[in-house]
Amino acid sequence: MKIDVMVASKEHLRYVTQINDAIDEAAKSRGTGIARRTDEYIADKINSGKAIIAVNREEFVGFCYIESWGHDEFVANSGLIVRPQYRNMGVAKRIKQAAFELSRKRFPNAKIFGLTTGEAVMRINTELGYEPVTFAKLTDDEEFWAGCRSCVNYDVLQRTNMTKCLCTGMIYDPAKVAKRKAAEEAKAAETAKTEAAAAEHKGSWLGRLFGKSK
Repeated sequence: MKIDVMVASKEHLRYVTQINDAIDEAAKSRGTGIARRTDEYIADKINSGKAIIAVNREEFVGFCYIESWGHDEFVANSGLIVRPQYRNMGVAKRIKQAAFELSRKRFPNAKIFGLTTGEAVMRINTELGYEPVTFAKLTDDEEFWAGCRSCVNYDVLQRTNMTKCLCTGMIYDPAKVAKRKAAEEAKAAETAKTEAAAAEHKGSWLGRLFGKSK
């Protein structure tokens, strides 16, 4: 077995129907939504270099795509799927990591978000730096939310006036992450400075102590 994870290209268009069928099967087995897209929609993501695919030689294994919203202020990683026989092998994590890196490369300043009901995906997102947020913190682009209409739980979203559903919203904010990283580095530098000063003081004190004893 040799599972390769990569940015999907035109040679992978032959898997479009399999991808959508896998999304449907996953939604039915969970009883919660991954919204099915049209084959044309999935094909467009592949053609535009906005999809990640995993294959085992010639066999389709898993998939995920990215889409920008709100004038590129937000990027969604959506449609993450791994076929049942390839689960619990770390494939979802590899696909998610690749989609995250693709999002950061193509939209470096955008907030990356996703909606999921899967505990495993939540864990992966957390490792990548995502944080759970209310739907109000996600894009207000109506076209994005229109994509939820094919989800079996869309009525829940409607009843709550688009504020909550069975999915958990998670977001990676590069500006917030950069600010937190800068604060951590500043704290580490201050700690190192304090420790160096303490070591110098200790050395000076010992020097004076032993100097007097001679």
